[in-house]
Amino acid sequence: MTDAPAPVSLLTDIADGVMTITFNRPERGNAWNPDIAGRYAAALEQAATSPEVRAIVVTGAGKAFCSGGDAAKLDEIAGSGDVRPTTSRPYYFPLQIGKPIIGAINGAAVGVGLQIALYTDVRIASDKARFSTFFARLGLVAEMGLSWMLPRLVGAARAADMLFSTRMVGAEEALAMGMVNQVVPHDQLLDEARAYALRLIETSSPWSMRTMKAQLYADLTATVEQAYERAVNFADESVLRADFKQGLKALAEKSSPQFDALDPALGLIDMEPPA
Repeated sequence: MTDAPAPVSLLTDIADGVMTITFNRPERGNAWNPDIAGRYAAALEQAATSPEVRAIVVTGAGKAFCSGGDAAKLDEIAGSGDVRPTTSRPYYFPLQIGKPIIGAINGAAVGVGLQIALYTDVRIASDKARFSTFFARLGLVAEMGLSWMLPRLVGAARAADMLFSTRMVGAEEALAMGMVNQVVPHDQLLDEARAYALRLIETSSPWSMRTMKAQLYADLTATVEQAYERAVNFADESVLRADFKQGLKALAEKSSPQFDALDPALGLIDMEPPA
């Protein structure tokens, strides 16, 4: 008798313009390892360049979103001292995806799992979701860009508390902090996340969302003058595009706009590494 093949660590599904990415190691709390990291980067790149995909939902199978680094990988790092990313894509790669990424946070998001959750664009949390940095308990530091994103969402004082204490933050506190956008009953989470993604698809220009995402993350480290000049340049371009004409037509007719899919060549956003 041959052994059954090991379950795939990450699943993807495309329906109605939404790619759902599911971390699929529920027996290990969807713990992060090189295999799941590589598959996540590949799925995001596929979504970015596929005309079929207009929005992305990211979630976890089982009780956890992602419980942190896989214990075997942590042991390997302890022996080698090498903590560099295991894929060719940088930790901030989700920010380079020119389509909206909705995190459907179904359970614990801990350590690297918290970083993965926070690098989605909009986060909808189950009422069972929990969040912790955890790094200090292992004698580690704020890894993979967490110290860049976390204080931008919750402020420096709250970020310091989470990083230093490693305490577990519940869904409602995360909402009050600004770490998540919405908290919903656990059994409604995926329905709510997909419904949100579908509303974006039905109402918002793919080019506009792609361009505003580029503005949003670039302007986090820009001066007001740089942000203003960027906005002027993009605005000049936007009024000449077919999407603007379609939006005006739909507004006049009180109908839903019929925007074209994003050009695959625009699926990835060029950006400098966050400072």
